[in-house]
Amino acid sequence: MTTVSKYLSLVKFSHTIFAMPFAFIGFFLAIPYASVSGNNLLEVQGTMAGVLNPMLLQKGLLVLVCMVTARNAAMAFNRYLDRHFDALNPRTAIREIPAGILSAESALRFVIGNSIVFVIATWFINPLCFYLSFVALFVVLFYSYTKRFTALCHLVLGVGLSLAPIGAYLAVTGSFAVLPLLFSFAVIFWVSGFDIIYALQDVEFDQSHQLNSIPAALGKERALWVARLLHVCSATCVTIAGVYGGFHWLYFVGYGVFVGMLINQHRLVKPHDLSKVNLAFMTSNGIASVVFAIFVIAALFMQYGW
Repeated sequence: MTTVSKYLSLVKFSHTIFAMPFAFIGFFLAIPYASVSGNNLLEVQGTMAGVLNPMLLQKGLLVLVCMVTARNAAMAFNRYLDRHFDALNPRTAIREIPAGILSAESALRFVIGNSIVFVIATWFINPLCFYLSFVALFVVLFYSYTKRFTALCHLVLGVGLSLAPIGAYLAVTGSFAVLPLLFSFAVIFWVSGFDIIYALQDVEFDQSHQLNSIPAALGKERALWVARLLHVCSATCVTIAGVYGGFHWLYFVGYGVFVGMLINQHRLVKPHDLSKVNLAFMTSNGIASVVFAIFVIAALFMQYGW
């Protein structure tokens, strides 16, 4: 493996597909409220010219940098902190640090480097994003400790990823709003639910090593019911967002795909048959986020005549 591929494997870079589309949703939601010298950007430059404004394109690039570096820091720190447990778990012993592909020190330097780049990138966005960058880093890094003392660790992970839509919105507007917060809550419940499903694979290991998770605390069948409830809450938030935002009908096509993929992963995973957990985790959720984001953004283009 090349050095770059080792680090990409360390942080499971392909899993960026979960939160990144929601960051783009937050970004495009903010465009109608962007301004130049206090004037609405779309009114000043025209719809398409406003969307392609260099200021917006620069902020879009900075949002992308923030998303990648924050997630890299969080994932690498998780691998660094859990390296001793990973070495004991047959499912995770092949990960980069316990397998000797990367040293623990290299992973920690990677965490520090990505954290620094993340904070610097927020400095160039706006003051609010810079000040909140330290809070965001705390949340995404703190998650790695939570399994040691609470079964609610899945919700903390959800909170970390939920920063994507509201963070992107703040990058453009510098202010909070209800609609991106609704998408953030949808992400909290969605991510928490599928993380519970993923944690089903390690119930026995977690119980024997005093690690906390909802499956370890409640058992597989009850944990799946909790995941279902969380996904119902996620679908509810997406429904409310659609109605509250007055979206073009294309939004609800994406909504149908999103909800369908939530249902699909529960159809694939059973308490006594976890053979399709990875299919439910990666494929269903990847399709859900990407396709939903495409339709939401398309709906915004139709809605505002960009």
